Parts: sequence; structure tokens; C-alpha cells
Amino acid sequence: MSLLEYALLAFGSLLAIVDPLAVIPAFVTMTARDSRPAQIRMARLACATAASVLTLFVLTGPWVFKLLGVTLPAFQIAGSILLFCIALDMMYGRRTASRETLEEVEAGVAKDDIAITPLGVPMLAGPGAISAVLILRAQAQGSAQHFALLGCIGLVCLVAYFTLRFAVYGSKWLNPLVLKLTARLMGLLLAAVAVQFALNALRQLGVPLQF
Repeated sequence: MSLLEYALLAFGSLLAIVDPLAVIPAFVTMTARDSRPAQIRMARLACATAASVLTLFVLTGPWVFKLLGVTLPAFQIAGSILLFCIALDMMYGRRTASRETLEEVEAGVAKDDIAITPLGVPMLAGPGAISAVLILRAQAQGSAQHFALLGCIGLVCLVAYFTLRFAVYGSKWLNPLVLKLTARLMGLLLAAVAVQFALNALRQLGVPLQF
């Protein structure tokens, strides 16, 4: 896989799983009582938190596998199942419990500052995003692709920040139908990525696959 192909895969899959558009309704609800500068500050801190958490897992991924005694194909298959379940929730318009629960949103409404949790983790950097970066990190070949993955994490979190910043000023103009359609398209993309991760794991296990 070339550097460009890997970067496009990493950016597309991470953007689909983080899916900042899906976070907008919960973000607006939890920060309804805050001023616009406070909302923007929380959005910035949440995205920085998500980027830091995902970067930490990229840097410590090999040691996590070694500590737990987990092989890469096993993690890829488990991660692909999790990503596929999240993708199904997105395509059918259901609330994804691995990203956010109703209890977390209600707790966020009562909190003075929701930037680190639940907005940063797990709404932006949830189990699905962590699984994706660990799988992508394991598939990276050479230092260039490792740096590309870190760059994609930063870029996706930057996109998430500007998305939430736009929601602060323009949430009343966002069409719910457009948000739902975008979530379904992202879900379809994520489902394809999850299947590809599973196929890669089966190939590493020596399973003959003919297409």
C-alpha cells in the first residue's frame, strides 16, 4: 500500500468513526446554558483531548498487544466487529452506545465543563476510534506511514473542532435530514472499512481468499 493510499484509508476511516456531525446534537444540548466563548473553548479542549488519547494509543499500541498477549489478527477481527456494529447503528439511525449513552448526555448537561468527558472521551475518541487507530498503526509500513497516521489523527480532530465551532453559531441552520443522511453515508463507509480490516486479518492468518 502506497503512502497516499494509506493516508486516504486512515483519514477516511477515522473521519467516519469519529463522525463529528453525529456529536453536534449532544454537544448543543450539553452546552445550551454556556456562552459562545465557553462553548468554543470546550470544543477546542475536547478535540485536543481526543487527539491526545488517540495519539497515545498509536504510540503505545505494540506494548499493549505484548502486555495482553493479543495477536494482531485477533485484534483486527475483534475491532472490525466493533466497527461494523457501530456502522450498523449509524446506517439505521440508532444511538451508538459505544460512543454515547443517554445517561452520559444527561450527566453532561448537569456538568459545568463537558470538554474532557463525555465529549472528548468517549464521544469523539471512543472504543471504535481507539480500535481503528490501533489497527491502522499495526498496518503502517515504515516511519512515513506512522507519521501519516498521526497527521490524519490531527487533521480529523481539527475537522471535528471546526464542525463543533460551526454548530455553536449555525446549529439552527443545520437540517436534521442532512445530518441523518450524512450519518448513514458515513456508516456505509465505516462498514466497508470494517470488512476490509477483517479480510486483512484473515489473509494474515493464511486463509485463502479469492475475489
